Amino acid sequence: MKKKIYKTPSLDGENGWFETTTNRHIILSEPLKGNYQFDIVIIGAGFTGISTAIRLAEIDPSLSIALVDALRIGQGTSGRNAGFLSDIPHHFDFNKFSIDEVEQSTQLSQFALDRLRFYKDQLNIPTWDDAGKYLSAREENSVKELQNFVQSLEKANIEYEWVEGDALTQRFGTDYYRASVYTKGNVLANPATLIRGVSQALPESITLFENSPVVGIDFAEKTQKVHFVGGQIHTSKVVLTTNGYLNAFGIAGNKTLPVFTYASLTAPLSDTIYHEYFNGIKPWGTTPAHYAGTTVRLTHDRRIFIRNSFDYCPSLQASGPHRETAWQIHNQSFVARFPFLKEMNFQYTWGGLISLTRNQNPQFESPRKNVFVIAGCNGSGVVKGTYLGYYMADYILGIDSENLRFILKSSKPNWIPRGPIRSVVTKYRIPHDTNAAKGDV
Repeated sequence: MKKKIYKTPSLDGENGWFETTTNRHIILSEPLKGNYQFDIVIIGAGFTGISTAIRLAEIDPSLSIALVDALRIGQGTSGRNAGFLSDIPHHFDFNKFSIDEVEQSTQLSQFALDRLRFYKDQLNIPTWDDAGKYLSAREENSVKELQNFVQSLEKANIEYEWVEGDALTQRFGTDYYRASVYTKGNVLANPATLIRGVSQALPESITLFENSPVVGIDFAEKTQKVHFVGGQIHTSKVVLTTNGYLNAFGIAGNKTLPVFTYASLTAPLSDTIYHEYFNGIKPWGTTPAHYAGTTVRLTHDRRIFIRNSFDYCPSLQASGPHRETAWQIHNQSFVARFPFLKEMNFQYTWGGLISLTRNQNPQFESPRKNVFVIAGCNGSGVVKGTYLGYYMADYILGIDSENLRFILKSSKPNWIPRGPIRSVVTKYRIPHDTNAAKGDV
């Protein structure tokens, strides 16, 4: 089975996280040119792909592994998210998930956080902040969502703090929000800095190829051929950790929905402004009680990050007009929260893909012999991708565990309709949900 790949990741706007990474000018590898033979090829060098590769090498150092990415490390989805490394799900509903499922998911998230923390400590990766996370609301309906979240936290025996009024204003530097639920286990990071740092942990048995988009694959049971512009790899096994681009490979079963979301980042606040309005306030990050609302961060380097707006883009690329519309919404959200900073402008605005599933279950499977896929992290790819990649390596090499069995059992995303039905549903649902978020945008 030969499959040509027409849709590959591109640079959608100016990724502020990557542009503010101090080592962004360092080229980690050259593009793939020429013919190669590897035991395993991993396509997608984000948190999921790197985690898979490192774990494979830990289990069997004799394996030759190729790790390839269409862009440079940190330029893709792994470097475009909001930088929340959460020890608990952003939202969990006990009408959908049992307490045991939540507890095991939380344990896996903590395992991934500990693993990332190990790399951070060993490799001196900067911009790691044990700041915790806020889930915040302004509108009455969203406050009710916070109360539902609290009930779930209490059922799961997860420690939290309810913050409102002047106490919340003193933590955020804005009185925009009515209430927040704070949990302490979350880490805030520059995700591009983190993924580029973690890439330093790759052992010698892993060969990295940046700026090497896949243009085709010959799927076969024994020897598979992965094609690049000016090169190819022969391999026995292929692992696809391509996030929202998985459907471009034609074997994923149409279980994930690629949705674009957008973010903007300001320049650093001046000393005068910072000390006037944010004096004594520690870096913080909040996600919205309504998932279609706005994510906001005050970063360690005194920048303000805004993320909202969603688009279903079958082309897997965000156009300039899409980013312009998102920028306008970001500006409105920014001024609503920080009216005293209305003269500021964003230094960077960019788009990035989120890989969603209908039932929040990730896709973790082998859809055909010697082909393995991970997708559908539903906006939690830094942590979830790290542990899914780790256990995908175990799955490939036949190492059984309770955690792997749990992942296999809980990784059954529902099928998503194709063609016109999908387009009609998404074109209706996205504006509907955004409107429902109202003041939380």
